[in-house]
Amino acid sequence: MKKYFVACALTLSVAAPAFSSDTYTFDPEYTIPVFEVGHLGFTTQQGRFDKAEGKAVLDFAAKKGSVEFTVFTNSLDMGSRAWTVHVSSEGLFNIEKYPTMTFKSDRLIFDSDKVVAAEGQFTLLGVTKPLKVTVNRFACAPNPINKRFMCTGDIAATIKRSEFGMTKYIPTVSDEIKISVPVESYRD
Repeated sequence: MKKYFVACALTLSVAAPAFSSDTYTFDPEYTIPVFEVGHLGFTTQQGRFDKAEGKAVLDFAAKKGSVEFTVFTNSLDMGSRAWTVHVSSEGLFNIEKYPTMTFKSDRLIFDSDKVVAAEGQFTLLGVTKPLKVTVNRFACAPNPINKRFMCTGDIAATIKRSEFGMTKYIPTVSDEIKISVPVESYRD
């Protein structure tokens, strides 16, 4: 029985997150921001951004960290060429003038060893406002395929686009936009 507990303790020490400040780089192949917005009061339209990058610093012992995340709005994909061009135009994402949007946070919220939220500053169309994002399914472990240590989670937030100056077509197109980002990041 004693050998069993020693084996379990050793296994947990390998699988548990490192208890120091480590930097994690988001994997752009598996970190694809998506959003949804009500359209004409009838449907929910979805779009995605095909290019994003970010880094997080996690200190599990101190229960703190930071994150910097950039979404390249000029990688917008609405599923059809005409719809993508329309949503990219001035008055909406205006990708010519604002090719990125960002989220920066120095306040991560932990529940035990799991990040459950982050409070920071979100910039869209050159306007910066406070934003709290939730983190679901946060986990850290070696990737079962490539064996590299990673931390992952599903990030979610809701914004009012009018607060950032994106007022075109309100209320026909909803003011509220739901954002979700699956994040997979590798320890540097």
